[in-house]
Amino acid sequence: MARLFHVPLSPFCRKVRLSLAEKKIEVELVEERYWEAEPDFLRRNPAAKVPVLRLDGVMMSESAAICEYIEETRPEPSLMPKGPEERLEVRRLVGWFDDKFHNEVTSKLLYERVNKKVMGQGFPDSRNVKDGAKAIKYHLDYMAWLLDHRRWLAGDVMTLADFAAAAHLSSLDYISDVDWNRCEVVKDWYAKIKSRPAFRSILADQVSGFPPPKHYNDLDF
Repeated sequence: MARLFHVPLSPFCRKVRLSLAEKKIEVELVEERYWEAEPDFLRRNPAAKVPVLRLDGVMMSESAAICEYIEETRPEPSLMPKGPEERLEVRRLVGWFDDKFHNEVTSKLLYERVNKKVMGQGFPDSRNVKDGAKAIKYHLDYMAWLLDHRRWLAGDVMTLADFAAAAHLSSLDYISDVDWNRCEVVKDWYAKIKSRPAFRSILADQVSGFPPPKHYNDLDF
C-alpha cells in the first residue's frame, strides 16, 4: 500500500490525496509534524516539507511532481487532457493556485489562523489576515470568470486544475474563510467536485482545537 506523509489541512497534501483517491489508489495516511524536522523525516525529504509519498517503492516529494508521476503511471481515469495546449492550461492553473493563490490567500489565512497555533509560533498577524481576506475575493471572481466560459476550470472536463483549486478552497472552507455567496457559479462548481467519492476522506478530516463549520461536509452546503 502507498503511504503518504501529510498534514490534514495542507492544500498540497490534499491535492495529492485527491489524485490518489480519484485513481482508486489505496494509501495509508501518516500525519507528519514536518516543522519539527525529525531526522527520520529529513531522510525522506531533506527539504522538510510535506507531502511525501511512498509509492511503487519510490519515495517522492513536491506535490506537482508527485501528481505528474501518478498521472504517468496510472493514466486512467485521466486528470490531464490530451492536447498540448489544454495540458498547458491545466499546468498554468495548478501553478496559479499553488503559487499565486497560496501566497496571497492560503498563507495569509490558513497559516495565520491555524498553522501558527499548531506550531507554537504565536498569534495571527492581523495585517496578513486582512490582506488574505481581501485577496480571496479577487481569486473567486477570477474563478467565476473561468467557469462562465468553461464547464470546469481548465476546459470541458475535470482535471488536476480543479483538484488544485479545490484543495486550497477546502482547506480554507474548514476555517470558514470562503464566501460561497459571492459567486454562485463557483459555489456550484465546488458542490459538484466535493460530491465526488475522492473527496470523502478530506471531508472527514478533523484538526484538534479547530472544529469545522456545519456546512463543511454537507454536500448540499
